[in-house]
Amino acid sequence: MEKEVRRDKIRGCLIGGGVGDALGYPVEFRRENAIWDKYGPEGIQAYEPDRRCGKVVITDDTQMTLFTANGLLMDIAARRCGNRSEQDPPAIWVYRAYQDWLTTQSVRYAEYRDCEEKGPCWLMNIPELFALRAPGNMCLHSLEEFRAFGAVRYEDLYKKRNDSKGCGGVMRVAPMGLLHRADPDLVETDKLGAELAMITHCHSLGYMPAAVLVHIISRLVFPQKEMTLEEIVIEARDAVAKIYADDENLFKLLLIINAAIRLAKNEDDDLTNIHKLGEGWVAEEALGIALYCALRYQNDFSKAMIVSVNHKGDSDSTGAVTGNILGALIGYEAIDDKWKEELELRETILEVADDIHYANELAEQPELTPDSKWLEKYLRK
Repeated sequence: MEKEVRRDKIRGCLIGGGVGDALGYPVEFRRENAIWDKYGPEGIQAYEPDRRCGKVVITDDTQMTLFTANGLLMDIAARRCGNRSEQDPPAIWVYRAYQDWLTTQSVRYAEYRDCEEKGPCWLMNIPELFALRAPGNMCLHSLEEFRAFGAVRYEDLYKKRNDSKGCGGVMRVAPMGLLHRADPDLVETDKLGAELAMITHCHSLGYMPAAVLVHIISRLVFPQKEMTLEEIVIEARDAVAKIYADDENLFKLLLIINAAIRLAKNEDDDLTNIHKLGEGWVAEEALGIALYCALRYQNDFSKAMIVSVNHKGDSDSTGAVTGNILGALIGYEAIDDKWKEELELRETILEVADDIHYANELAEQPELTPDSKWLEKYLRK
């Protein structure tokens, strides 16, 4: 029973992120007056199919989240089968997965299918992932810079190459919080979450929010005791504050987390509160808006999703992070069917979620022989 609840939460986290991403995509880059003019005074309330393909689509937020998961699962498969050298920590596997994602943004699927040299990720077999959906400039630039550099070592990933704190780091790291580790205080998990964001975003406000997010998701999926969502947020805040105690930008992150907690309890309208937190283009603001929406509407997934995207900022990213948190809180089955039925790549997202669940079973049962089909997908040299 406990394992089924956990599986449901893992599925909920990834699908929830996709829901917020797909709902927010049509209004990303729109000013608020333009949103109200098109959708009415309450803003966008339901999916809007993409005008180019007529379907509800995900963006780079969910694409990169899936590739994050693919990279982490390749790391686990390599470690489980004794194939992992000391030069290949989890971030290197995720970096390789991000290079595959970069390929999906620069070539057509047909071109990739016909080329001899293939990337390591099985997700490269999904034609729909070869889609340009307003990818973040810093994600593209950083990965292109690495590709031009050639062979990349672990230490190369963390040389400060930019001063970006864009939300492209935090919006993709949820899978780190979905994987079980023997890490009761989550210090290692938090640091790894930050490391994954740091691959492309080197400002501390670009990667510290990622540590907060993976801490929250991990506590929701792997609870050690009964805690409210607010208690988990406070624990995550304090844990990350301890890890990065000497960081000059920590105070700003703590301010926005505290503001999100406080604003979620007032009686002001949502847009007024969201404006106090920012627009979400940078990571600490995206996290703050998501925390506000998740805390205020933790018992109403649909309302949280709608509020999280109806503003003048980075709507798909604030929606995605809100969905990651609330999906992990309530689970897949509790998400209204209307959000699940039309979501692009729903079955692929669920497949990845179930592969994560299986990886957790492997971690908890060292004697278990890994399933051959699972290994075929994730064991790479």
